[in-house]
Amino acid sequence: MSERKICLATSGSFGLSTEAQIRLFRKIGFDGFFTDWTPHADIASYRRLADELGMLYQSIHAPFANAALMWKPREAAQPAIDELLACLEDCAEYGVPIMVVHAFIGFEDHDPTPCGVENFRVIVERARALGVSVAFENTEGEEYLDALLEDFKNYVNVGFCWDTGHEQCYNRARDMTAAYGDRLIATHLNDNLGITDPDNIFWTDDLHLLPFDGITDWQSVADRLNRCGFAGPLTFELTTQSKPGRHENDPYAAMPLEDYLREVLARARKLAAMMD
Repeated sequence: MSERKICLATSGSFGLSTEAQIRLFRKIGFDGFFTDWTPHADIASYRRLADELGMLYQSIHAPFANAALMWKPREAAQPAIDELLACLEDCAEYGVPIMVVHAFIGFEDHDPTPCGVENFRVIVERARALGVSVAFENTEGEEYLDALLEDFKNYVNVGFCWDTGHEQCYNRARDMTAAYGDRLIATHLNDNLGITDPDNIFWTDDLHLLPFDGITDWQSVADRLNRCGFAGPLTFELTTQSKPGRHENDPYAAMPLEDYLREVLARARKLAAMMD
């Protein structure tokens, strides 16, 4: 069996409290987890559980509903800045090494702004002072990701979070590791069926299926992770909930949760073995 650490995102689709999920992950055999951040998330409790169970608290996923505001002038962007700063402070206080951040949200705009880069600089500079790494994730609006990773290329605390599913359905299968593999510090590993309508890329294609249930070439993923020299935990971001009007995830929801999680771990170990 591979010695690579395997982590899983907690998910509202699992039907348990975050604390109960973390305990169940440990029971099944996962090495760690990540959680989303909200103003009401009990990060201290999750940290205590990680320590109690000997698990990695791999990262915190920053909120992204206001990500487009970050590219507006400072006054309009301030609520989004404050949200990211609050998440960042929790990362630092509770010893979570990475904050994962979406550079943008939305499908209509494709024009990064200088003021947006400066707004993110507030986050990056504060993260550097706190000793936290910021991992920008490939999502829709990859022009915004490109702008940030180019401008912050000399910041050692700024890196890349590779979402394999987003690469297929948001980035038109562009090899994101070819551009940013040398800065890879986190993964969101998941599968999907690609783009339904090439003229109308939309969030309902972002299925977060188990690896090997979609169109992703997982041998290519394994090879690319190796080429990047990525030695961090393999972190998976999955859901049992189907997107509106779709049913691909329904079989997962029909499974007992423990059976589903055992299957997730088996798929994760298969990928790890392919890397070895």
